[in-house]
Amino acid sequence: MIARVRAGEAEAYAQLVRAHTGVALRAAVAFGAGAEAEDVVQSAFFKAYQSLGRFREGAAFRPWLLRIVVNETRNTLRSAGRARAVAGREAVLRGAEPVIPESADPAVAALAEERRTLLTAALDELSEEHRQVVTYRYLLEMDEAETARTLGWPRGTVKSRLNRALKKLEKKLGTEAGGSDVG
Repeated sequence: MIARVRAGEAEAYAQLVRAHTGVALRAAVAFGAGAEAEDVVQSAFFKAYQSLGRFREGAAFRPWLLRIVVNETRNTLRSAGRARAVAGREAVLRGAEPVIPESADPAVAALAEERRTLLTAALDELSEEHRQVVTYRYLLEMDEAETARTLGWPRGTVKSRLNRALKKLEKKLGTEAGGSDVG
C-alpha cells in the first residue's frame, strides 16, 4: 500500500486514512487532545503523508502513524495548556459514550460512570510513560509487540512498565473505591 502511495496513487493513501482514522482518533483522545482530536488526527495524517519518504520499507504503518498522532497531540497540549486539554478530553470521552438503554438499571449506569471517572483521574496521575503504555495496550487494544514498536521500547520494557503502571492503578483505584479490592 505504501509503495502505491509513494507512486502517487491518491486512493491508496485514502484507504490508509480510512483504515486507521478510528484508532488515530482514540489515541488522540486518550492522550489528551479532547475536542481538538479531529484536528490532531488530520494534522498527523498530513505529516505522515509528508514523511512517507522516511517510512521504513516493510515496517508496520499503524505504530508509525500512532507515534505521529501522539507527538501531534503533545504539540497541541503544549500550545493549548494542560488544564484546558484535560477538561476537553473528559468532555469528549463523556460525549463519545454509548447511550444507555432505557431498560438499564440507573444504579448500574451511575456506578459505571463513577468507575470511568475514577479510572480517568487515576490515569492522569500516572507518569507519562506509564500512561502511554496502559493507553496503547488496553485503551487502543494493541498487542505487546505492537505497543513496543509504537513506543520504540524493547518488549521487556513494555512488560515492566505496564506491570508497574497496573500496580499503581490498582493501588489508586483501590484507595478511591473505599479501600476495596480492584479486579
